[in-house]
Amino acid sequence: MSTEDNKRLVLEFLGHYSAARYDAALDLLAEDCTWWLPGHPEEFPAAGSVDKATVQRRLAGNLKLLPHGLEITTGAITAEQDRVALEAESRGTLVNGREYHNSYHFLFVIADGKIRLVKEYLDTLHAREALGAARAPR
Repeated sequence: MSTEDNKRLVLEFLGHYSAARYDAALDLLAEDCTWWLPGHPEEFPAAGSVDKATVQRRLAGNLKLLPHGLEITTGAITAEQDRVALEAESRGTLVNGREYHNSYHFLFVIADGKIRLVKEYLDTLHAREALGAARAPR
């Protein structure tokens, strides 16, 4: 695939993700894909690398915490060979009524027309505090 094809694939993936079309988003991930988040699992439980099945479970969990979805706005995008780097922001209303708003830098690696690796850099402190508060009993 060309770098333009790779960029289109990533934007299509994020479009599905933003619209909560998680099955369509998952179809764009390779079966052996890895999704990585920074941090230490004892401080940020989502930190580390996970497989596609775990990504699927996490996406289902998103619907419980963000029942109206998570709007993702993309910014600068750069592609070279099999890699696509992208800046983004998200906004959504959590089940507790609070706003979730985070900033990201993603690195995607593409192979055979599928996303094989996602490295998602984000404000882990905000994610932990906002999502943890949304999970707390109301």
